[in-house]
Amino acid sequence: MKYGQLEYDFNTGIMSFMAPGQVLKIEAREGKPLVHSGWLLLVHPDFLWRTSLARKIKHYEYFGYSVNEALHLSQKEEAVIVGIIQSIEQEYRSNIDPFSQNVIIPHLELLLTYGERFYHRQFITRKIANHKILERLEDLLTSWFNSDDLQKNGLPTVQYIAGELNVSPNYLSVLLKTLTGQSTQQHIHDKLIEKAKEKLSTTSLSISEIAWELGFEHSQSFNKLFKNKTNLSPLEFRQAFN
Repeated sequence: MKYGQLEYDFNTGIMSFMAPGQVLKIEAREGKPLVHSGWLLLVHPDFLWRTSLARKIKHYEYFGYSVNEALHLSQKEEAVIVGIIQSIEQEYRSNIDPFSQNVIIPHLELLLTYGERFYHRQFITRKIANHKILERLEDLLTSWFNSDDLQKNGLPTVQYIAGELNVSPNYLSVLLKTLTGQSTQQHIHDKLIEKAKEKLSTTSLSISEIAWELGFEHSQSFNKLFKNKTNLSPLEFRQAFN
């Protein structure tokens, strides 16, 4: 089963939320029959019209994740989700009346809320997979800051970093916030300050030259960021070593 071009790294208990226009692809391996089973719940946007869920649904972060980023459920979590879907199915197959929408909408909202809870749990419990992403992030930033990419292209963007790690910017942001308490942008700035401190303490380059080597067009921008992060100006930091 593929979302986008990537397969899931888990074989059972998969859940994913798809916004309109995303693509699901299921392929049978050569010589083997399809053995996938599960639920596919499709909701027409008109069904949410003028409901409280219509106003809140865009606040669920996982709709902004890439199509290959799945939620991996434990057996207990899967039982919770299946129970909610079965309640929706039971109401759906009953005679439609003025109460049908009011019964189904709360179940949908409960399903989404559990999904959000389980997604945040996943960032904590899938430590091996998530810490591999952290390791790759560190390697990627180290490589960028030790090459001439910084001087040529400036700071790497969050979109670039997420793309190199094969996750969406939203997914990476929530993962890092959960595991480290910092956003992707903060990790980039921390690496920048680390590199700036190295140059300030080990070279005789001027502040303007260091700012330029770190990808800043104007040294004032570099000074502002450095002081915001360290409570010292670059010059004050350098003087502390003399």
